[in-house]
Amino acid sequence: MKTTRRIFVKNGALAVASVGILPALGPLFLRSAAFAAEPQRLSKGTGGGKTLICIFQRGAVDGLSMVVPHGDPDYYQHRQVGPGGIALPNTGDGALIDLDGMFGLHPALAALKPIFDAGHLAPIQAVGSPSASRSHFDAQDFMESAAPDLKTISTGWLARALNCPEDSARLSKLFRGITMTERVPRSLMGYQEALAIPSLVSFGLKDDAATSHVDLNFDGTPGNMPPADPDGPMRAGMAVQPQDATVAAAFQAMYNTDSGDKVHGTGKEAFEAVKIIQSLHPERYVPSGGAAYPRSAFGQSLQAIAQMIKANVGVEVAFAEIGGWDTHVNQGASIGRLATDLKDFGTSLAALHADLGDRMNDVVVLTMSEFGRTVRQNGNGGTDHGHATCFLAMGGPVHGGKVLGQWPGLAPEKLYENRDLAVTTDFRDVFGEIANKHLGITDLAAVFPNYATGPAKFRGVMG
Repeated sequence: MKTTRRIFVKNGALAVASVGILPALGPLFLRSAAFAAEPQRLSKGTGGGKTLICIFQRGAVDGLSMVVPHGDPDYYQHRQVGPGGIALPNTGDGALIDLDGMFGLHPALAALKPIFDAGHLAPIQAVGSPSASRSHFDAQDFMESAAPDLKTISTGWLARALNCPEDSARLSKLFRGITMTERVPRSLMGYQEALAIPSLVSFGLKDDAATSHVDLNFDGTPGNMPPADPDGPMRAGMAVQPQDATVAAAFQAMYNTDSGDKVHGTGKEAFEAVKIIQSLHPERYVPSGGAAYPRSAFGQSLQAIAQMIKANVGVEVAFAEIGGWDTHVNQGASIGRLATDLKDFGTSLAALHADLGDRMNDVVVLTMSEFGRTVRQNGNGGTDHGHATCFLAMGGPVHGGKVLGQWPGLAPEKLYENRDLAVTTDFRDVFGEIANKHLGITDLAAVFPNYATGPAKFRGVMG
């Protein structure tokens, strides 16, 4: 029987909502949860492994403004410089930052230029999905499942990567797959041990009296929560929200004389995760290397990821997201809405790079977005849903210092459906190269269903 159980805690008092199970099972569940609060027994990891950090730019970022093809003779024919225009000038005020005479960074991404110059940042242009969908929901779903136009695939590509049995010794690590989001994202659906940590500081025990809860998805499959539940479905893994400081003590006080089967699934792991993160004292964390993270949600997410990597808890895959890229109106050029978001994005990435220091030798950061924007600006000073966009790869193992990918050109006859940058690199080939060369996965068919990727299609992201 599929069950979802929720423990509500307020001022040290306990109440149990058992969904889909007989009321008589409530005490048994509480007894099991009490044992789950025992001191953790899982290894915290030894560090030194490879880590992939995936960042989803939700809303379809304008890759032509992020990494500007100013050397393409048609760029300034499609977009205008000056008042009301969204083109980035290559000289004067608000000029782009030239990379190679053909491409340049948006000036708001200036913090990334030294990383590019050091050979550890590689933009990948004209990347996207073969799907023709212009729906945010569908395109994100297809990218995170790595199965364009196949809605029958229930698992995410990162989950399949983590479930590859090539190194069975890794399968017991508690923090192998983490996400700095409220819920486990589509990319990690199907990996039962995925941890959703919206805030490292508030994850676990808190010294306040606010009502809070722990969501425990005991079988790790999507759809356990009834539709009427106001908090929505648990899609995979488990999400642990802030708990009252007395939860463990309350469990033990109520059931310290009981005996019975201990929880060996996600319930026990959730409490162990709380204890480990508490021991890191995230509220006291001081970044290294002079790193200054923005106080934005995205900046703090990357700071939390850096802290967990440096704490050697065994992170292999980390996921974060940043929204706001759906710029239909008043997109702006060197200043404006897009520039503000890119500043947060670039400064946060640069801070992560500085904070991790030598640890970046074992880290690859990959950014992605569901599709790009139209080549021509619209009548509202913005751009509409497009096709190809730009990904970024950053890290010590990255073969950077150059813009990768096959540039299709912006001539009218080269545009997809006479409006968009054409896709010349299937996103699965970027995913596949990193999965193979960084995570060491050789059975790529197990990660990318119905698609044959391999070295012949790789873009040289990893050298």
